[in-house]
Amino acid sequence: MLPHTLKEKYAFVKYQKLIVVSLVIGFLAALLAISLKRITEYYEEILFHQSQHSSIYLIIFPFFGLSLIYILRQYLFRKKENKGIKEVFESTRTGKNLPSYKIPSHFVNGLITVIFGGSTGIEVSTVVSTAAIGSLAQEKEKIFRKYKTELICAGITAGITALFCSPFAGLLFAYEVVSKKANKVFLITNILAAIIAFAFVLVLKEKPLFAMNITQWHLNAMPYLVLLGVLCGLNSIYLTKCVFFFKAQFAKFSNHYYKILLGAAIISSILFVFPQLYGDGYHAMKDSILTANTLSLTLPHVMVLIGILLLKPIITSITLSAGGDGGVFAPSLFIGAFLGLFLAVFLNTYFDAGVIPINFMVIGMAAMLSASIHAPFTALFLVCGLINDYTLFVPILIISLIAKYSAKAIYPYTVYTLAPIKH
Repeated sequence: MLPHTLKEKYAFVKYQKLIVVSLVIGFLAALLAISLKRITEYYEEILFHQSQHSSIYLIIFPFFGLSLIYILRQYLFRKKENKGIKEVFESTRTGKNLPSYKIPSHFVNGLITVIFGGSTGIEVSTVVSTAAIGSLAQEKEKIFRKYKTELICAGITAGITALFCSPFAGLLFAYEVVSKKANKVFLITNILAAIIAFAFVLVLKEKPLFAMNITQWHLNAMPYLVLLGVLCGLNSIYLTKCVFFFKAQFAKFSNHYYKILLGAAIISSILFVFPQLYGDGYHAMKDSILTANTLSLTLPHVMVLIGILLLKPIITSITLSAGGDGGVFAPSLFIGAFLGLFLAVFLNTYFDAGVIPINFMVIGMAAMLSASIHAPFTALFLVCGLINDYTLFVPILIISLIAKYSAKAIYPYTVYTLAPIKH
């Protein structure tokens, strides 16, 4: 009886401590995510408008941002290059801890990358920083060591929840992309972290990133939406291959200054022609959402839309290859939105399809993200959280699944997996 009683007491204490640490992780991760989001939005808007008043800043900003990241890495962050979300995978797979300096490293570098024009987003920087919070927590108490993956995922869940105002998106990202398995401890730690993070969002009255009014969708648009899903799958492959290709090319430079100079020169050149690609691109998406349903397809519009769809994967890949911090979250949302807009306006102009462009933008965002990271349910709840509207729940789910499996059938890799080995 005594051993049994002791075992029950140990289990009670263990779960008690897990509950407390999950709430702490959730609070700290949400605080980090919302702080990074607000600071980035504030300074990105200022610097972007500055660059529009004087084009010289489009030359200065990318070079300054990449140089500053390199200097900070050399003298403050132990000369260790950030590898993005692969650091999280390595930690959960090998048992190696995420060092605590990864919290400020990804926070600062993600911020610098985006506000100075690097064409990526803060989402992956947030994921790694919040994962490091979870990793740090499990180091502090011996009882937590066997639950390292669960606590890392709790940090990620809270971070994504806070960024996108969606606890389901946080939970599903941690499950679909990082853990790929759910046990009792995973559910306890991650649900608690999501709850505290979402409470943080409600208390601070965080607004959805894209305010839009979705009123309806029509079943007769489904064939066109299926086409959008397939196109998103193909574009996700283009994005993934661009990232692999440019990282391989930039890796050939032994001198990091060459990477910075070349990367900054290409980024600046593209931004001169397509300022919509500055930073995370959310400013361009917000502007397009306002005019989506009234947009007519003129030749200038066609040129701009084709240009940004072709160049966004390239400028994102170069940003990452030249030392910028980030990933494919924001680029996927950006590409999906403009691909959806282009397809809808094209169909309405030339085939009198009568589809709703803003619906295609929203569904395109989810489909492209789903195809890029092979996580359709994350994409579903994340995009619904972004617009704070679930009217398009069914078509988003269907098209996200189509996009994922279209991409996977042709090219089974994502930027989160290793590139195929060429023999």
